[in-house]
Amino acid sequence: MSDAQPTDFDPVEPNTGEDFEPVEVFPDSDDFDLRPGADSCYKCSVCDTNCPVAEVDDDFPGPKFQGPEQWRLKQTDDGYEIDDSVMSCSNCMRCDSACPSGVPLSQMHNTARGEYVEEQMDKLSVEYVRNRILSNYRLSASIASKVPRLANFAMNFGPARWVMEKTMGVTSERDFPEFAQQTFREWWAARGGADASRENAIESRERRGEPADADKKVAYFHGCYSNYNTPEVGKAMVHVFEHFGYEVVAPEQKCSGTPMFANGMLDDARRHAEVNVSSMSDLVEQGYDAIASCTSCSMALRQEYPELFDIDGIEDVASNTYEAIEYLRIHEDVKGEIESAEVSGELAEEFAYHAPCHARNQGLERQAVELFRDLDGVGVEDVGDSCSGISGTYGWKEEKYEKSMEIGDEMFEHMEHAEGETGMTECPTCAMQMEHGTGYEIRHPLELVEAAVVE
Repeated sequence: MSDAQPTDFDPVEPNTGEDFEPVEVFPDSDDFDLRPGADSCYKCSVCDTNCPVAEVDDDFPGPKFQGPEQWRLKQTDDGYEIDDSVMSCSNCMRCDSACPSGVPLSQMHNTARGEYVEEQMDKLSVEYVRNRILSNYRLSASIASKVPRLANFAMNFGPARWVMEKTMGVTSERDFPEFAQQTFREWWAARGGADASRENAIESRERRGEPADADKKVAYFHGCYSNYNTPEVGKAMVHVFEHFGYEVVAPEQKCSGTPMFANGMLDDARRHAEVNVSSMSDLVEQGYDAIASCTSCSMALRQEYPELFDIDGIEDVASNTYEAIEYLRIHEDVKGEIESAEVSGELAEEFAYHAPCHARNQGLERQAVELFRDLDGVGVEDVGDSCSGISGTYGWKEEKYEKSMEIGDEMFEHMEHAEGETGMTECPTCAMQMEHGTGYEIRHPLELVEAAVVE
C-alpha cells in the first residue's frame, strides 16, 4: 500500500494558485468573432485549388492565407499588417462552396480587405480613387442615365477610354455597357407602380382560379444594373410574377454593396445596406418576401449583410430573400407551365448557359438548365462550372484584365462549342464577360420565362 499523503488537489477545480492570471491570447473586441471559423480550418487547401485567381496568378497566395492565416497572424502579432494581396481576391466566393469545414472564408476576406483599405491604403492613390469610383457604380450610373445617349457615346469614345486607362487604370479593352433610354424605375412609375401591379395580380388570380385576396406579394430588389442598363430584365420579372398572381412593389433601395465588398469599401457598403435593410425589413414585417433578379444582389442580402453588419431587421431580411426563379420554383408550378408552353420568335434559340459563382454559392447553379429542359422551341446547354473571370469590378481594372480573360478562357471555349450562339446567365457582369469573350448576345432566364408563360 502506498505511503503517499493525500493532497487538497481537486480535479474539477484546477489548483492554479491565488496569483495566477490567465494569458489572454484573443482579447475582447467589438469586431466579429471569426475565431470559430479559423479554428475549423485544417489546411486541406481545397479552397486554394478551387480559387480561379490563384489558378492564373502565381503571386496570389490564395483563400487559405487571405482568410484563416491572416486572421491568426492579426490576433497574435500586434505589428502585423494585412498583406496587400488581399486586394487581388475577386470575391467570387467559390472558396465558401469548396470548403469542407464550413470556414467563413469570404467573410474573413471581406473583413481583412475592409481593414486594409481603411488603415493601410493611401486615400490619395490612383488605385483607391479608381476602386472607389468603380465600387460606387450606382452614383455614376444615376448621373449617366439623365443623358443616356451622350453618356453612351462619351464612355465608349476611343480617346476618352485611353485617357481613363492611363490616368485611372480602367481597362480600355472593354466596351462600357449602354445606359437605357428609360430606367426600370421610370417605367415602373409611368406604369402605375404598386397600384397597377396589385390590379394585374388580382386579375391573374381570378384567371387562375385563385382567391382574389390571396396573400401573394413580393418586394423587388432590382439592383443597379437592371435599373440603369437592362430594364427589360426588371420588366420581365414584374410580368412573370404578376402572371402568377403576385403583387409587386419596388421599394426605396440603393446598391446591394457587392462591388463595395470586393473593393474593401465597407463603410460605403454599410450606408447602402442600412437603406436597403430599413425598407425591406418594413415590408417583410408586412408579409412580403424580398426577390432579386441578380444572384450577386440576393447573395449580398441573404449572406454578406448578416455576416458583416449589425443592423436592425437584417436577419429577417436575410431569411426572407430569394433569387427570383428560385422563389417561383419553390412556390409555383413554374416548371409545369413551362413544360406545356412553346416559345417562338427571337427567343426560340439554343442558349449557352453560364451559372454565376454567386449562384453556385446559393445552390442555384442547375436551376435554369433544369427549368428549360422540356421547353419546346428552346435548348439550354450548361457550359461548365468555370468562373467567368470578370467578378464585378475585378475584370475592369487594367492590371487585372488579362487575368480575368485567362480565367474566363474555359467558359469562352465551352460557349464556342455549344450548339447556340446566344448566352444566358443571371449575373450582369458575367453577361458582360460572356459577350466580350464570344460576341454572343446574352439574355436573362427571366426573359425566357416571360416569353414562355406570359400572354
